[in-house]
Amino acid sequence: MNAHLEALEPRLVWQHFRTLCNTPRPSGHEAALVATLEAWADSQGLPHDRDEFGNLRICKPATPGCESAPGIVLQGHLDMVAQANAGHDHDFTRDPIQTYEKDGWLFADGTTLGADNGLGVAAILAVLEDPALTHGPLEALFTLEEETSMGGALNLAENWLEGSLLLNLDSEDRGQVYIGCAGGADVVVNAQLPSTALQDNEQVVSLALTGLKGGHSGMDIDKPLGNANRLLVRVLWALESFGARLINYHGGTLRNAIPREAFAQIALPTDELDAALAMVETLADTLKAELGSGDSNMALTAERVELADAEPLTRDASAMLLAALHAAPCGVERMSADVPGVVETSNNLGVLSVENGRFHLCALVRSLHDSAADAMAGRFQALFGLMGARVKVENGYPGWVPNPQSPLLATFNARHAALMGREPEVKVIHAGLECGILGSKYPQLDMISFGPLIRGAHSPAERVEIASVAEFWEMLRDFIETLANSR
Repeated sequence: MNAHLEALEPRLVWQHFRTLCNTPRPSGHEAALVATLEAWADSQGLPHDRDEFGNLRICKPATPGCESAPGIVLQGHLDMVAQANAGHDHDFTRDPIQTYEKDGWLFADGTTLGADNGLGVAAILAVLEDPALTHGPLEALFTLEEETSMGGALNLAENWLEGSLLLNLDSEDRGQVYIGCAGGADVVVNAQLPSTALQDNEQVVSLALTGLKGGHSGMDIDKPLGNANRLLVRVLWALESFGARLINYHGGTLRNAIPREAFAQIALPTDELDAALAMVETLADTLKAELGSGDSNMALTAERVELADAEPLTRDASAMLLAALHAAPCGVERMSADVPGVVETSNNLGVLSVENGRFHLCALVRSLHDSAADAMAGRFQALFGLMGARVKVENGYPGWVPNPQSPLLATFNARHAALMGREPEVKVIHAGLECGILGSKYPQLDMISFGPLIRGAHSPAERVEIASVAEFWEMLRDFIETLANSR
């Protein structure tokens, strides 16, 4: 599978990426890949170990004569986001990712590609294998469950890593280097709401909002993209004026992916049906006009269905839930006052469901300031607490405070200018890089993050520019050799 990857340059990197594509690795299912990498490390004669959580470390001694160079930790996460287009049958726990090339980019067929963070991991493995590379002491740290909970980083063993420098290879823009990131937390809301039987004068209507691009809930949150949950809730809120009662709802699959699709079924009084369906058509045009070219393929449909055993929420419960969801924060809350063009605080209504009266919401709040993330989470607690829901704030992780005076950054800037003819853009990212957590556990680490050009991460539109991978690899090799000679 994916044999065409073997022909791409740099071959060492793409060979390892092929292994990652052929080994299923959604979050929580990294065991097969860990075993594969351990066997590979044994074949290379490289020592390896795991911490209690299961994070994998593979070590490589320094090139003779470079033993006194600063130790480098090369870090990436093994898991990938599991997203597939509607109607595309793919089991992420069993099926390989099928890739293809188009116009200088690498795509996956109907699914996420896993370039986030598979190419960073592949580059690390290539560094460990490259016999021509001069380097100081190396530690390759591969963490687990980054995409769902940051679990690997949050549970990383202390007093385990030995290096003083850390290169995180989980960024997605060529010509840029990251020195800071947002922290965040999951806000999980649950409630059991009352329901009653479908009335004789009610008709069930099925609604679908599809065709959105989706994207990364951090890096893409400020782009003109629609959130399927936000938009379909807006439609349902409008239909509430006709006496609509919510039966069920399913929107989004991951709290850190902007939802591309959402589906709902409602009960409508038969004498209001025609007017309600006409409003849906009007709203479809309104939403498409508002989204414009940012998400031009949005489609909103409504059709009558037979569902004799449906049990909608009570009128009051449905109205209360839709009001709370319509009022909930979503998208960019505030731009940074200190870092121009960077989002400071945001929220993503990631996963939303109602089934048999059981309401569940998982939102992801992010901020460059931990206090602002706490405040945003508190707003959810206050809002949904009014309807008696249980609200928990989970999986919180700290941000990575930028250090523009970093010696590691200065060296990277100089080498980037020498190789690429220009210094890189120094950036702060509105996403949860593991650096914030790693820095809290290992405060002595001097850290930067960089990577190849990836677009559409966390969605089936994910793709990587093939030429940028060669540039990324050249920069990584040169930088490691420069650090080896800086002793």
